[in-house]
Amino acid sequence: MKFYDVLASLIHDMKNSLSMVIHTLDQITAEASFEDEKQAPIIALQNEAKRLNNNLIELLTLYNIENERISASIDDVDVADFLSEVMAENRSSAEANHIRLISECDPDLFGYFDESLIRNVLNNLVGNGIRYTDDQLLVSAAQEGDYLVFRVEDNGQGFPEQMLSAQTPDGGHSELAEGRTKLGLYFASMIAEMHQNGDKQGFIKLENNHQLSGGCFSIWLP
Repeated sequence: MKFYDVLASLIHDMKNSLSMVIHTLDQITAEASFEDEKQAPIIALQNEAKRLNNNLIELLTLYNIENERISASIDDVDVADFLSEVMAENRSSAEANHIRLISECDPDLFGYFDESLIRNVLNNLVGNGIRYTDDQLLVSAAQEGDYLVFRVEDNGQGFPEQMLSAQTPDGGHSELAEGRTKLGLYFASMIAEMHQNGDKQGFIKLENNHQLSGGCFSIWLP
């Protein structure tokens, strides 16, 4: 067995153990009052545990992609239902951090994408948004031209200018500023690019002041 196979196995075990920790922390915060200041250290621990778990999921997914063990499984998806599920998965964490989580989506919107891969991207974006926003997060989906666009926006300080200027026209990022991890951007960009339709390929985009006053991370799927 090669070293990276051993490493992937260890990451998988770590992720499973961490999931048990997160489940326990979720139960504790669900039973507690969000106004109780004594819960602040537990909520902070919960946030970090979920962030680490998302990183482990990203690493395992990238490992499987690089070794051609998974590929994008494109299906016809009811986007409104899909987005509702993503919101439900993240609502308790948002409420525990006093964040108002909002969604916008046409109830009749349908798209073609890999639900599992895009769900992982959106969960990671919402998790990061909870860390960087002031008190609001907007998760939306819309058809724009030939692309289905998912956006996660916050009302925090936004992306640093050097991070925005590092973008290339195709959604690539030559340099990354501190605060937002290389892994998260690479993962989202890789997942977007796995979605292709004819001569069009998915990409990601960073901007500020889209609908909310902070940063806006979007993933464009053809």
